[in-house]
Amino acid sequence: MSAVSESRVWPAEGLTRVPYWVYQDADIYAREQERIYRGAVWNFLGLEAELPEPGDFKTSFVGEMPVVVTRDPGGELRCFENRCAHRGALLCLKSRGNTKEIACVYHNWTYDLQGNLTGVAFRRGVRGQGGMSEDAQPESQAPRKLRVEAFCGLMFGTLADSTPTVEQYVGPEVAAKIRRVMKAPVRVLGGYSQILPSNWKLYFENVKDTYHASLLHLFFSTFRLNRLEQKGGVIVGGDGGSHVSFTMMKSDQSGDEYERAGMRSASGGYALQAPQMLESVDEFGDGVTLQILTVFPGFVLQQIMNCLAVRQVLPKGVAGTELVWTAFGYAGDDEKMAELRMKQSNLVGPAGYISLEDGAATGFVQRGVQGASARASVVEMGGRTVESNESRVTETSVRGLWQQYRKHMEL
Repeated sequence: MSAVSESRVWPAEGLTRVPYWVYQDADIYAREQERIYRGAVWNFLGLEAELPEPGDFKTSFVGEMPVVVTRDPGGELRCFENRCAHRGALLCLKSRGNTKEIACVYHNWTYDLQGNLTGVAFRRGVRGQGGMSEDAQPESQAPRKLRVEAFCGLMFGTLADSTPTVEQYVGPEVAAKIRRVMKAPVRVLGGYSQILPSNWKLYFENVKDTYHASLLHLFFSTFRLNRLEQKGGVIVGGDGGSHVSFTMMKSDQSGDEYERAGMRSASGGYALQAPQMLESVDEFGDGVTLQILTVFPGFVLQQIMNCLAVRQVLPKGVAGTELVWTAFGYAGDDEKMAELRMKQSNLVGPAGYISLEDGAATGFVQRGVQGASARASVVEMGGRTVESNESRVTETSVRGLWQQYRKHMEL
Protein backbone atom coordinates (compact mmCIF):
# COMPACT_ATOMS: atom_id res chain seq x y z
CA MET A 1 0.00 0.00 0.00
CA SER A 2 1.27 3.49 -0.79
CA ALA A 3 2.13 5.61 2.20
CA VAL A 4 -0.38 8.36 2.93
CA SER A 5 0.31 11.00 5.54
CA GLU A 6 -1.76 10.76 8.72
CA SER A 7 -2.69 14.40 8.17
CA ARG A 8 -4.66 13.40 5.08
CA VAL A 9 -7.98 13.00 6.83
CA TRP A 10 -11.19 13.73 4.95
CA PRO A 11 -13.19 16.66 6.38
CA ALA A 12 -15.90 15.78 8.89
CA GLU A 13 -18.60 17.21 6.57
CA GLY A 14 -18.09 14.24 4.26
CA LEU A 15 -19.08 14.46 0.59
CA THR A 16 -19.90 18.17 0.76
CA ARG A 17 -16.24 19.05 1.29
CA VAL A 18 -13.37 18.00 -0.97
CA PRO A 19 -9.93 18.67 0.55
CA TYR A 20 -7.53 20.39 -1.80
CA TRP A 21 -4.69 18.04 -0.88
CA VAL A 22 -6.47 15.36 -2.92
CA TYR A 23 -5.33 17.17 -6.09
CA GLN A 24 -1.76 17.82 -4.90
CA ASP A 25 -0.39 14.95 -2.83
CA ALA A 26 2.11 12.61 -4.51
CA ASP A 27 1.36 9.78 -2.06
CA ILE A 28 -2.36 10.06 -2.81
CA TYR A 29 -1.58 9.93 -6.54
CA ALA A 30 0.50 6.76 -6.07
CA ARG A 31 -2.27 5.19 -4.03
CA GLU A 32 -4.78 5.96 -6.80
CA GLN A 33 -2.70 3.97 -9.28
CA GLU A 34 -2.80 0.97 -6.96
CA ARG A 35 -6.28 1.17 -5.46
CA ILE A 36 -8.23 2.56 -8.41
CA TYR A 37 -6.60 1.94 -11.78
CA ARG A 38 -5.07 -1.41 -10.83
CA GLY A 39 -8.02 -2.20 -8.56
CA ALA A 40 -11.62 -3.30 -9.02
CA VAL A 41 -12.72 -0.72 -11.61
CA TRP A 42 -13.42 -0.80 -15.34
CA ASN A 43 -10.91 1.27 -17.29
CA PHE A 44 -12.04 2.46 -20.72
CA LEU A 45 -9.80 1.14 -23.52
CA GLY A 46 -11.49 2.38 -26.68
CA LEU A 47 -14.17 1.54 -29.22
CA GLU A 48 -14.47 -1.98 -30.62
CA ALA A 49 -14.67 -0.30 -34.03
CA GLU A 50 -11.02 0.71 -33.62
CA LEU A 51 -10.07 -2.99 -33.85
CA PRO A 52 -12.31 -4.38 -36.60
CA GLU A 53 -10.03 -7.17 -37.88
CA PRO A 54 -8.05 -10.03 -36.29
CA GLY A 55 -4.48 -8.85 -35.77
CA ASP A 56 -5.51 -5.23 -35.10
CA PHE A 57 -3.94 -3.56 -32.07
CA LYS A 58 -3.84 -0.20 -30.36
CA THR A 59 -1.88 1.14 -27.41
CA SER A 60 -3.46 2.89 -24.47
CA PHE A 61 -3.11 3.35 -20.71
CA VAL A 62 -4.68 2.06 -17.53
CA GLY A 63 -3.80 4.88 -15.18
CA GLU A 64 -0.10 5.32 -15.83
CA MET A 65 0.38 1.69 -16.90
CA PRO A 66 0.85 1.39 -20.67
CA VAL A 67 -1.23 -1.38 -22.25
CA VAL A 68 -1.77 -3.05 -25.62
CA VAL A 69 -5.32 -3.82 -26.74
CA THR A 70 -5.63 -6.43 -29.49
CA ARG A 71 -8.08 -8.52 -31.46
CA ASP A 72 -6.42 -11.94 -31.53
CA PRO A 73 -6.52 -14.37 -34.50
CA GLY A 74 -9.74 -15.88 -33.13
CA GLY A 75 -11.44 -12.46 -32.98
CA GLU A 76 -11.29 -12.17 -29.17
CA LEU A 77 -10.42 -8.86 -27.53
CA ARG A 78 -7.31 -8.95 -25.36
CA CYS A 79 -5.43 -6.45 -23.23
CA PHE A 80 -2.04 -6.73 -21.55
CA GLU A 81 0.77 -4.57 -20.26
CA ASN A 82 2.86 -2.83 -22.89
CA ARG A 83 6.00 -4.09 -21.14
CA CYS A 84 8.54 -6.72 -22.09
CA ALA A 85 9.19 -9.53 -19.60
CA HIS A 86 12.94 -9.14 -20.15
CA ARG A 87 14.03 -5.64 -19.20
CA GLY A 88 10.75 -3.75 -19.14
CA ALA A 89 10.87 -1.96 -22.50
CA LEU A 90 7.68 -0.97 -24.31
CA LEU A 91 6.52 -3.76 -26.60
CA CYS A 92 4.49 -1.64 -29.02
CA LEU A 93 5.90 1.69 -30.13
CA LYS A 94 3.15 2.40 -32.67
CA SER A 95 -0.21 3.73 -31.54
CA ARG A 96 -2.10 1.23 -33.73
CA GLY A 97 -1.70 -1.26 -36.55
CA ASN A 98 -2.15 -4.88 -37.60
CA THR A 99 0.34 -7.65 -36.89
CA LYS A 100 0.72 -11.41 -36.38
CA GLU A 101 3.10 -11.09 -33.44
CA ILE A 102 4.71 -8.41 -31.31
CA ALA A 103 8.49 -8.17 -31.05
CA CYS A 104 10.31 -6.04 -28.48
CA VAL A 105 12.69 -3.74 -30.35
CA TYR A 106 15.27 -3.86 -27.54
CA HIS A 107 16.20 -7.59 -27.54
CA ASN A 108 13.65 -9.09 -29.96
CA TRP A 109 11.67 -11.14 -27.44
CA THR A 110 8.38 -12.01 -29.14
CA TYR A 111 4.76 -12.25 -27.99
CA ASP A 112 1.48 -13.41 -29.44
CA LEU A 113 -1.62 -11.22 -29.51
CA GLN A 114 -2.80 -12.61 -26.18
CA GLY A 115 0.31 -11.30 -24.45
CA ASN A 116 2.08 -14.66 -24.13
CA LEU A 117 5.86 -14.80 -24.45
CA THR A 118 6.59 -16.96 -27.51
CA GLY A 119 10.27 -16.48 -28.18
CA VAL A 120 13.55 -15.40 -26.55
CA ALA A 121 16.30 -14.40 -28.96
CA PHE A 122 19.37 -16.68 -28.64
CA ARG A 123 17.90 -18.42 -25.61
CA ARG A 124 20.30 -21.37 -26.20
CA GLY A 125 23.23 -19.08 -26.88
CA VAL A 126 25.43 -19.08 -29.98
CA ARG A 127 27.69 -22.00 -30.90
CA GLY A 128 27.24 -23.54 -27.49
CA GLN A 129 28.15 -20.45 -25.55
CA GLY A 130 26.01 -18.01 -23.54
CA GLY A 131 22.25 -18.12 -23.43
CA MET A 132 19.96 -19.02 -20.55
CA SER A 133 20.17 -21.97 -18.20
CA GLU A 134 17.74 -24.87 -18.65
CA ASP A 135 15.74 -23.93 -15.56
CA ALA A 136 15.38 -20.23 -16.45
CA GLN A 137 11.82 -18.86 -16.36
CA PRO A 138 11.76 -15.72 -18.52
CA GLU A 139 7.95 -15.82 -18.59
CA SER A 140 7.87 -15.27 -14.80
CA GLN A 141 7.85 -11.50 -15.40
CA ALA A 142 5.47 -11.61 -18.35
CA PRO A 143 3.09 -8.68 -18.99
CA ARG A 144 0.03 -8.73 -16.76
CA LYS A 145 -3.19 -9.56 -18.56
CA LEU A 146 -6.45 -7.69 -18.02
CA ARG A 147 -9.98 -8.99 -18.17
CA VAL A 148 -11.67 -7.35 -21.13
CA GLU A 149 -15.39 -6.76 -21.55
CA ALA A 150 -17.07 -5.17 -24.52
CA PHE A 151 -20.34 -3.45 -23.66
CA CYS A 152 -22.32 -1.92 -26.53
CA GLY A 153 -19.16 -1.57 -28.59
CA LEU A 154 -17.16 0.01 -25.76
CA MET A 155 -14.04 -1.82 -24.54
CA PHE A 156 -13.19 -1.88 -20.84
CA GLY A 157 -10.38 -3.63 -18.96
CA THR A 158 -9.68 -4.53 -15.34
CA LEU A 159 -6.89 -6.29 -13.48
CA ALA A 160 -9.23 -7.43 -10.69
CA ASP A 161 -11.15 -10.71 -10.71
CA SER A 162 -13.69 -9.18 -8.31
CA THR A 163 -14.87 -6.41 -10.65
CA PRO A 164 -18.55 -7.10 -11.54
CA THR A 165 -19.79 -6.94 -15.12
CA VAL A 166 -19.82 -3.50 -16.71
CA GLU A 167 -23.61 -3.37 -16.56
CA GLN A 168 -23.64 -4.20 -12.86
CA TYR A 169 -20.78 -1.75 -12.26
CA VAL A 170 -22.61 1.25 -13.74
CA GLY A 171 -26.13 0.27 -12.73
CA PRO A 172 -29.21 -0.33 -14.92
CA GLU A 173 -30.16 3.33 -15.52
CA VAL A 174 -26.71 4.36 -16.73
CA ALA A 175 -26.44 1.15 -18.78
CA ALA A 176 -29.72 2.04 -20.50
CA LYS A 177 -28.36 5.46 -21.45
CA ILE A 178 -25.22 3.85 -22.87
CA ARG A 179 -27.44 1.62 -25.01
CA ARG A 180 -29.36 4.70 -26.12
CA VAL A 181 -26.29 6.23 -27.79
CA MET A 182 -24.51 2.99 -28.73
CA LYS A 183 -27.64 1.75 -30.46
CA ALA A 184 -25.97 0.55 -33.68
CA PRO A 185 -22.54 -0.38 -35.03
CA VAL A 186 -20.32 2.69 -35.12
CA ARG A 187 -17.71 4.13 -37.46
CA VAL A 188 -14.76 6.17 -36.18
CA LEU A 189 -14.62 9.67 -37.70
CA GLY A 190 -11.39 10.89 -36.12
CA GLY A 191 -9.85 12.00 -32.88
CA TYR A 192 -7.45 14.23 -31.03
CA SER A 193 -5.83 14.52 -27.63
CA GLN A 194 -4.86 17.37 -25.36
CA ILE A 195 -2.80 17.83 -22.22
CA LEU A 196 -4.50 19.67 -19.35
CA PRO A 197 -2.47 21.41 -16.61
CA SER A 198 -4.52 19.90 -13.80
CA ASN A 199 -5.13 16.77 -11.78
CA TRP A 200 -7.26 14.11 -13.52
CA LYS A 201 -10.01 14.35 -10.89
CA LEU A 202 -10.58 18.02 -11.68
CA TYR A 203 -11.56 17.20 -15.26
CA PHE A 204 -13.68 14.24 -14.19
CA GLU A 205 -15.46 16.50 -11.69
CA ASN A 206 -15.98 19.01 -14.46
CA VAL A 207 -17.87 16.65 -16.77
CA LYS A 208 -20.09 15.64 -13.85
CA ASP A 209 -20.78 19.25 -12.90
CA THR A 210 -24.10 20.27 -14.45
CA TYR A 211 -24.09 23.54 -12.51
CA HIS A 212 -21.15 25.09 -14.40
CA ALA A 213 -22.08 24.30 -18.00
CA SER A 214 -24.24 27.30 -18.85
CA LEU A 215 -22.31 29.64 -16.54
CA LEU A 216 -18.81 28.98 -17.86
CA HIS A 217 -19.62 28.29 -21.51
CA LEU A 218 -20.77 31.43 -23.28
CA PHE A 219 -21.67 29.42 -26.38
CA PHE A 220 -24.17 27.26 -24.48
CA SER A 221 -26.20 30.11 -23.03
CA THR A 222 -25.83 32.56 -25.93
CA PHE A 223 -27.29 30.13 -28.46
CA ARG A 224 -29.68 28.62 -25.88
CA LEU A 225 -28.29 25.13 -26.25
CA ASN A 226 -28.05 24.44 -22.54
CA ARG A 227 -29.60 26.60 -19.83
CA LEU A 228 -30.53 25.50 -16.34
CA GLU A 229 -34.18 26.54 -16.79
CA GLN A 230 -34.55 24.02 -19.62
CA LYS A 231 -35.89 20.55 -18.98
CA GLY A 232 -33.42 17.85 -18.07
CA GLY A 233 -32.04 15.88 -15.18
CA VAL A 234 -29.20 13.95 -13.57
CA ILE A 235 -28.98 10.18 -13.04
CA VAL A 236 -26.43 8.78 -10.60
CA GLY A 237 -25.52 5.09 -10.93
CA GLY A 238 -23.23 2.36 -9.68
CA ASP A 239 -21.48 3.31 -6.44
CA GLY A 240 -22.04 6.97 -7.31
CA GLY A 241 -19.13 7.46 -9.68
CA SER A 242 -21.14 6.86 -12.87
CA HIS A 243 -23.71 9.40 -14.00
CA VAL A 244 -25.83 10.76 -16.84
CA SER A 245 -26.88 14.37 -17.28
CA PHE A 246 -29.30 15.31 -20.03
CA THR A 247 -31.00 18.40 -21.41
CA MET A 248 -33.94 19.09 -23.67
CA MET A 249 -31.83 21.83 -25.22
CA LYS A 250 -34.38 23.42 -27.50
CA SER A 251 -37.38 23.12 -25.20
CA ASP A 252 -37.35 26.78 -24.13
CA GLN A 253 -36.31 29.67 -26.34
CA SER A 254 -37.97 32.43 -24.32
CA GLY A 255 -36.40 32.31 -20.84
CA ASP A 256 -34.43 35.38 -19.76
CA GLU A 257 -33.17 34.37 -16.30
CA TYR A 258 -29.53 34.63 -17.37
CA GLU A 259 -29.98 38.07 -18.91
CA ARG A 260 -31.85 39.45 -15.90
CA ALA A 261 -29.15 38.11 -13.59
CA GLY A 262 -26.41 39.73 -15.68
CA MET A 263 -24.56 36.47 -16.24
CA ARG A 264 -21.28 36.74 -18.19
CA SER A 265 -22.32 33.75 -20.29
CA ALA A 266 -25.38 35.63 -21.61
CA SER A 267 -23.63 38.79 -22.72
CA GLY A 268 -25.31 38.74 -26.15
CA GLY A 269 -24.21 40.35 -29.39
CA TYR A 270 -22.90 37.17 -30.96
CA ALA A 271 -24.08 35.33 -34.07
CA LEU A 272 -22.87 32.40 -36.15
CA GLN A 273 -21.77 32.89 -39.74
CA ALA A 274 -22.76 29.25 -40.33
CA PRO A 275 -25.91 28.76 -38.21
CA GLN A 276 -26.66 25.51 -40.03
CA MET A 277 -24.04 23.91 -37.78
CA LEU A 278 -26.66 23.97 -35.02
CA GLU A 279 -29.39 22.36 -37.10
CA SER A 280 -29.90 18.93 -35.60
CA VAL A 281 -31.91 15.78 -36.20
CA ASP A 282 -33.73 14.04 -33.34
CA GLU A 283 -32.27 10.66 -34.22
CA PHE A 284 -33.12 9.17 -30.81
CA GLY A 285 -36.78 10.21 -30.83
CA ASP A 286 -36.85 11.47 -27.24
CA GLY A 287 -36.11 15.18 -27.62
CA VAL A 288 -32.89 14.90 -25.61
CA THR A 289 -30.22 16.73 -27.55
CA LEU A 290 -27.49 16.83 -24.93
CA GLN A 291 -26.41 13.80 -22.92
CA ILE A 292 -23.13 13.53 -21.01
CA LEU A 293 -22.41 10.15 -19.40
CA THR A 294 -19.46 9.09 -17.26
CA VAL A 295 -18.11 5.82 -15.87
CA PHE A 296 -15.61 5.97 -13.00
CA PRO A 297 -12.69 6.50 -13.16
CA GLY A 298 -12.13 7.92 -16.64
CA PHE A 299 -14.77 7.39 -19.33
CA VAL A 300 -17.05 9.98 -20.93
CA LEU A 301 -19.70 9.34 -23.59
CA GLN A 302 -21.18 12.44 -25.18
CA GLN A 303 -24.10 13.26 -27.41
CA ILE A 304 -24.34 16.95 -28.19
CA MET A 305 -27.09 17.18 -30.77
CA ASN A 306 -25.68 14.86 -33.48
CA CYS A 307 -22.06 15.11 -32.36
CA LEU A 308 -21.07 11.77 -30.80
CA ALA A 309 -17.75 11.09 -29.09
CA VAL A 310 -16.03 9.16 -26.34
CA ARG A 311 -13.42 10.73 -24.09
CA GLN A 312 -10.71 8.95 -22.13
CA VAL A 313 -9.35 10.74 -19.05
CA LEU A 314 -5.77 9.66 -18.31
CA PRO A 315 -3.66 10.78 -15.33
CA LYS A 316 -0.26 12.21 -16.21
CA GLY A 317 1.31 13.03 -12.87
CA VAL A 318 -0.21 14.88 -9.94
CA ALA A 319 -0.88 18.05 -11.94
CA GLY A 320 -1.38 16.74 -15.46
CA THR A 321 -4.10 14.98 -17.48
CA GLU A 322 -4.29 13.68 -21.02
CA LEU A 323 -7.74 13.87 -22.56
CA VAL A 324 -8.23 11.62 -25.59
CA TRP A 325 -11.26 12.33 -27.82
CA THR A 326 -12.63 9.93 -30.43
CA ALA A 327 -15.52 11.15 -32.61
CA PHE A 328 -17.80 8.60 -34.19
CA GLY A 329 -20.97 8.13 -36.15
CA TYR A 330 -23.01 5.08 -37.08
CA ALA A 331 -21.92 2.69 -39.78
CA GLY A 332 -25.27 3.25 -41.50
CA ASP A 333 -25.01 7.06 -41.65
CA ASP A 334 -25.61 8.62 -45.05
CA GLU A 335 -23.28 11.30 -46.41
CA LYS A 336 -25.48 14.15 -45.15
CA MET A 337 -25.49 12.87 -41.56
CA ALA A 338 -21.73 12.22 -41.60
CA GLU A 339 -21.18 15.81 -42.73
CA LEU A 340 -23.46 17.13 -39.98
CA ARG A 341 -21.57 15.18 -37.32
CA MET A 342 -18.27 16.55 -38.57
CA LYS A 343 -19.58 20.13 -38.54
CA GLN A 344 -20.86 19.76 -35.00
CA SER A 345 -17.57 18.25 -33.87
CA ASN A 346 -16.33 21.85 -33.85
CA LEU A 347 -18.32 22.26 -30.63
CA VAL A 348 -15.93 20.04 -28.70
CA GLY A 349 -12.27 19.09 -28.48
CA PRO A 350 -9.23 21.19 -27.51
CA ALA A 351 -10.51 24.26 -29.38
CA GLY A 352 -14.23 23.48 -29.37
CA TYR A 353 -16.74 26.30 -29.09
CA ILE A 354 -18.13 24.64 -25.96
CA SER A 355 -15.31 22.64 -24.39
CA LEU A 356 -12.48 25.14 -24.86
CA GLU A 357 -13.03 26.66 -21.43
CA ASP A 358 -13.04 23.38 -19.47
CA GLY A 359 -9.30 22.82 -19.73
CA ALA A 360 -8.65 26.40 -18.66
CA ALA A 361 -11.06 26.27 -15.72
CA THR A 362 -9.60 23.09 -14.25
CA GLY A 363 -6.14 24.63 -14.62
CA PHE A 364 -7.36 27.69 -12.71
CA VAL A 365 -8.37 25.41 -9.84
CA GLN A 366 -5.02 23.59 -9.84
CA ARG A 367 -3.26 26.96 -9.61
CA GLY A 368 -5.72 28.45 -7.17
CA VAL A 369 -5.40 25.75 -4.52
CA GLN A 370 -1.61 25.88 -4.29
CA GLY A 371 -0.77 26.69 -0.69
CA ALA A 372 -4.30 25.84 0.47
CA SER A 373 -4.02 22.08 1.01
CA ALA A 374 -5.63 22.41 4.44
CA ARG A 375 -8.76 23.98 2.93
CA ALA A 376 -11.61 22.35 0.98
CA SER A 377 -14.15 23.05 -1.74
CA VAL A 378 -17.84 23.43 -0.92
CA VAL A 379 -20.05 20.95 -2.80
CA GLU A 380 -23.57 21.63 -1.52
CA MET A 381 -25.54 22.68 -4.59
CA GLY A 382 -28.69 20.56 -4.66
CA GLY A 383 -28.21 19.28 -1.12
CA ARG A 384 -25.76 16.99 0.60
CA THR A 385 -26.74 13.55 -0.70
CA VAL A 386 -26.01 11.40 -3.74
CA GLU A 387 -29.14 10.67 -5.73
CA SER A 388 -30.71 11.21 -9.13
CA ASN A 389 -32.39 14.58 -9.55
CA GLU A 390 -34.70 16.32 -12.01
CA SER A 391 -32.83 19.60 -11.47
CA ARG A 392 -29.42 20.34 -12.93
CA VAL A 393 -28.77 23.09 -10.37
CA THR A 394 -27.07 20.41 -8.34
CA GLU A 395 -23.70 18.82 -7.60
CA THR A 396 -25.14 15.41 -6.80
CA SER A 397 -23.02 13.61 -9.40
CA VAL A 398 -19.88 15.38 -8.15
CA ARG A 399 -20.64 14.09 -4.68
CA GLY A 400 -21.19 10.68 -6.26
CA LEU A 401 -17.68 10.79 -7.71
CA TRP A 402 -16.21 11.36 -4.27
CA GLN A 403 -18.39 8.66 -2.77
CA GLN A 404 -16.93 6.02 -5.11
CA TYR A 405 -13.44 7.50 -4.91
CA ARG A 406 -13.37 7.37 -1.11
CA LYS A 407 -14.61 3.78 -1.15
CA HIS A 408 -11.70 2.65 -3.34
CA MET A 409 -9.14 4.80 -1.58
CA GLU A 410 -10.41 4.02 1.95
CA LEU A 411 -10.33 7.71 2.85
